Amino acid sequence: MSDEKTSLSERNVASPKFPSEELYRPDVNTDGIDERKLMRRIDLHVIPWLALLYFLNFMDRGNIGNAKLYNMTTDIHVSDTQYLIALTVYFFPYALFEPASNVILRRLRPSIWLSSMIFLWGVVMVCHGLIHNYGGLVTVRVLLGVTEAGMYPGIVFYISSWYKRAEMGIKIAFFFSSATISGAFSGLISVAIHNMDGVGNLAGWRWIFILEGLLTVVVACASYYMIQDYPETARFLSEEERVFVIRRLQDDVRLSAAGEKYKKKYIWQSLKDWKTWAAMGIYMGFDGPLYAFSLFLPTIINKLGFTATRANLLTVPPYAWGCITTIAVGILGDRLGTRYYLSLFLFATGAAGYIILIASRSPALSYFAVFLGASAIYPSIPNNVAWVAGNVEGAYKRSVTLGMAIGFGNINGADFFKQYRAKDSPWYTTGHAIVLAYIVVGIISITVMRIGLQIENARRDRGERDEIIDGIDNKRADAKNGHYPSVEAARLDKGDQWSGFRYSL
Repeated sequence: MSDEKTSLSERNVASPKFPSEELYRPDVNTDGIDERKLMRRIDLHVIPWLALLYFLNFMDRGNIGNAKLYNMTTDIHVSDTQYLIALTVYFFPYALFEPASNVILRRLRPSIWLSSMIFLWGVVMVCHGLIHNYGGLVTVRVLLGVTEAGMYPGIVFYISSWYKRAEMGIKIAFFFSSATISGAFSGLISVAIHNMDGVGNLAGWRWIFILEGLLTVVVACASYYMIQDYPETARFLSEEERVFVIRRLQDDVRLSAAGEKYKKKYIWQSLKDWKTWAAMGIYMGFDGPLYAFSLFLPTIINKLGFTATRANLLTVPPYAWGCITTIAVGILGDRLGTRYYLSLFLFATGAAGYIILIASRSPALSYFAVFLGASAIYPSIPNNVAWVAGNVEGAYKRSVTLGMAIGFGNINGADFFKQYRAKDSPWYTTGHAIVLAYIVVGIISITVMRIGLQIENARRDRGERDEIIDGIDNKRADAKNGHYPSVEAARLDKGDQWSGFRYSL
């Protein structure tokens, strides 16, 4: 037995592997599995399709900004104020249904839940091209918020069910980089589709919605087959490979990888955890700026003196740069093993970009600041998403935490639409100032998260969180931390609250 001065948590961290009798499916021999080859195959089956789905998700959500440049608001007789209201109402159902959607996703199959959402929002997107008045615009934006609500948090949770914590940054970065590619292609596609102006007696902006919506519907039908659900049921894996992946996740303190039965207490664990509320502040810091950037970038560039078509084309380089930096930061974050300082640098870069936008009265300088914004906002999202998801153990708890954090971040995005007012063009000082304020909130929130996690890790190193475990003599164990028949029982019940769990900084 270890020295009494060595805490229970320290003993378990020092021995990350399970004893053989505690392995998942101990009857299955996985010695012949090539881990690198298997993970490459999983990458090819999981990440590219998710990237395609998020590409369509982001394009369908933001193409209204491109359509506006082609006289959409004039054709349906919508004022600037009404347009901003229509953009805002999208976020209320979007944010409201995100936590619930993630719980449903866990209880159902991702292939069914995610694919159904994709199909429905594709139909709603087609309906965007058929509206004729303000009421129709508000209706389709509300419905789009409802049908898209579970996609982003669902994908993040789904990725966390396949990969170790130290691998999630680059995986999320690859799938999220499709958002920047979507932003770039949205401008190009809008310019191309607008050439259909007059076909079928429909305006070009209507064809933007109709064709992009139909593409989403087609992809949704394929998704029922392409999405592979969880490792324990994946069709492209052999039985030995499924067992290997689950054991691999369990070694990374992902005990819920083998399946977790729904219990209400897992929901309450998330609601009572301070990390959930700190994560909501972090998401507030980058989600609001993300929507302000993606929905208003074409308008901002247009008001700097460029025509509608040229403004749409000039959105491409900032998004391309954002894609490059997103992937680079994803790789760097996983290799460094720490995310706080990287996140701090990104938020600071974003703050610098918006300070320039506030002060600048030069189109060229403002356009340069847009690049700073893209290189900060987009990489911040996968970096912080991986940080939050990696520090929450338990499938249902993680799904609720991600749903709440992402939902809160999105509801704050609604605030920007009333700040980017036509009367403030071309410089939009008020809107840029609000974005800067949100970035400051993000800086404060990541600092709170870092300090809190560091303090909690230190407490666990000192044995202050040790549980009473039957058969283990541990002088530091305290009944207030729980009493369990085995270490594995404590890990399964407490998730990241278990004394041996160490938070990544």
